[in-house]
Amino acid sequence: MARKITRRQAAAGVALAAAAAPTGMQLGAFSISLTVKDIKASQEFYEKLGFTPFMGNKTKWQIMKNGDTVIGLFQGMFDKNILTFNPGWDSDAKKVAAFTDVRELQKQLKVKGIKPTLEADETTKGPASFVVVDPDGNQILFDQHV
Repeated sequence: MARKITRRQAAAGVALAAAAAPTGMQLGAFSISLTVKDIKASQEFYEKLGFTPFMGNKTKWQIMKNGDTVIGLFQGMFDKNILTFNPGWDSDAKKVAAFTDVRELQKQLKVKGIKPTLEADETTKGPASFVVVDPDGNQILFDQHV
């Protein structure tokens, strides 16, 4: 026997389904890339916050994790901190089955009036990256490794 659903329940169900549905821009894993002066001191500090080394060379760059939270420490590589999205990766740097390609993300942002400061070659496939800058000057790197 089918249970009758009220309009209110149906509207709530539609709202929940819409909230759970993926957006047209699947940005991938998120991390913040921090410019540091002393990578060893920074690594020790973030270890005290519960982060553990994940990958890196420990002299110029080190990626660290605390659960699904990812930070990158970079000494002498960038002049500012950078927000980073990795299309095609989960927070463990493992390839995901479905994702929005970095070149498609770039096209979608251009249509919305966001001009990259560094562009991905839209005629290529595979790994690529581009950079946009938000209104406050924060750099956002879209860095696809797959």
